[in-house]
Amino acid sequence: MSAEKITFIGAGNMASSLVRGLLASGVGAAQLCASDPAAAQLAELKGTGIATTDSNDTAVAGADVVVIAVKPQVLGAVLRDLSTLQPGQLLLSIAAGVPLASLAAWTCATQPIIRCMPNTPALVGAGMTALYANAAVTGAQRDLAEKIMAAAGKTLWVADEGALDAVTAISGSGPAYYFYLMEAMVEAGIELGLDRESATTLTLETAYGAALMARGSATAPAQLRENVTSPGGTTAAALSVFDAADTRQIIKNALHGAADRSRELAKEFGTP
Repeated sequence: MSAEKITFIGAGNMASSLVRGLLASGVGAAQLCASDPAAAQLAELKGTGIATTDSNDTAVAGADVVVIAVKPQVLGAVLRDLSTLQPGQLLLSIAAGVPLASLAAWTCATQPIIRCMPNTPALVGAGMTALYANAAVTGAQRDLAEKIMAAAGKTLWVADEGALDAVTAISGSGPAYYFYLMEAMVEAGIELGLDRESATTLTLETAYGAALMARGSATAPAQLRENVTSPGGTTAAALSVFDAADTRQIIKNALHGAADRSRELAKEFGTP
């Protein structure tokens, strides 16, 4: 990345993760700035050497990219109150559920804007972020946005804005589904006679190993599952219980529910 100036409005966990990831990738502290009304949030970043301020207008002035990292409920007010945002500055929004139409209405019709949907593993550098750009975004700005979000993990461009609802359901909310399964596995391990520490270690290391196998293999998850399922064995016994409860359909229904809620949030938070 060259010498572009990147400003973060909001200095919470996601912004802090991106800042630290960018610094680790070689971006100079002088290129970064964060604004937040909460002194405690800014204090977390002061040790990094980047500029911090409680004034959004001060932070935005002269920036090449403005990363909006505030809650969706306050995003409209934050953007409407900005007086230093210029039409050519790239706006990178990581606020869930707020559509491009609303972001443009709160800024200007020709504002280059990219919506991003990251997930919480970004906090440990293992995030997954989907991006969608409006027509005003240049190729160079797309590359820059991708580099910023790649500081916290992997990136993926989607073909239309509506796909971000599916992204929210799968990867945005997805970590919670795995944590939910982990909870149940730990509880079952305890019921089967293990102590909590052992049940937790076995569950987490198994989840980590399975994810590495799936991520590093060209083999589909269905085949990987079959590879560890011997007819009449213990794995088959467990999977038969899942099938009897129609767990596959339950999971699909859950993700559809998450996508539906994502669309509802767009209506709630996206009204100009």
